[in-house]
Amino acid sequence: MMNTVAFGSGVSIVGLPGSGKTTFLAALWHLVQTGEIETKLRYGSMSNQDYAYLNKIVKLWRKAKEQGRTQIAGMKSVSMNLLDGEERSVSVTFPDVPGEKYRRMWEERKLDEDLVKNLSSSNIMLLLNGDRIRAPAWITEREALKASVEGGKKVEEEPEEWLPAHAPTQVQLIDLLQHFRRAPLDRGPRRVAVMIGAWDKAEGEGKTPAEFQSAKLPMLDQYLKSGRDGWTFRTYGLSAQGGEYDENDENNPKAKTRKEAEHLRDFDLASKRIRLLRDGSETHDLTEPLEWLMN
Repeated sequence: MMNTVAFGSGVSIVGLPGSGKTTFLAALWHLVQTGEIETKLRYGSMSNQDYAYLNKIVKLWRKAKEQGRTQIAGMKSVSMNLLDGEERSVSVTFPDVPGEKYRRMWEERKLDEDLVKNLSSSNIMLLLNGDRIRAPAWITEREALKASVEGGKKVEEEPEEWLPAHAPTQVQLIDLLQHFRRAPLDRGPRRVAVMIGAWDKAEGEGKTPAEFQSAKLPMLDQYLKSGRDGWTFRTYGLSAQGGEYDENDENNPKAKTRKEAEHLRDFDLASKRIRLLRDGSETHDLTEPLEWLMN
């Protein structure tokens, strides 16, 4: 008889638009469905029997094609039971919410009712695109740039209207995490796995994921390390695609193909495209951070 052990109430995948939430789910579904490589957790069953959505996104992932707007617009909550090495069942729920709704939390200070329900899980997987980080705009750097462009001449500029969307990436992410420590989302201290995506591009910095977070997202790094809001965290470098994919050709006759995508399709096992790095170690196993989050 299978023993059911509660490791936690679930995992919420959180990320701004373009952070790679759909790609992560597609890669995870491929891993646990095919069993191509050994993983910490393996597939047990689906709670809501909604295979169509997952099969749609994983088909594109295997073909090394970007997820189209149709797939993104159809994102929905996915619940599955994964099994550990002792045959214990771990219930994992992914409220796969479009990034625009997280952006709305920051820009409009509004929280949809469906988000309150979907984000009631105990632990967080925070995805961000390491190649699309909006850095702070330093006054000294802007002045130096102006001087070099204008030959040192003082130029009068019309002040640009500030909009919430202009805020640095790390400011928006910290605010999202703080939402989880305020009503109606507060569930007490939590774990968070910071997943720095597009690692195949970010690793050109020559840093470990933890060093990258400290250098490129220092405010987020200090916020997490301070323990102010009770977060226990780990930082990972993630490449769920393995490189650049072909553009999605659905309703787009001019979709671009990429040589890197052709190379990725040549892998003997598609699971080996996946790269997950932490503390000098590298694996293809996306269930490793899930196991940590659920413990």
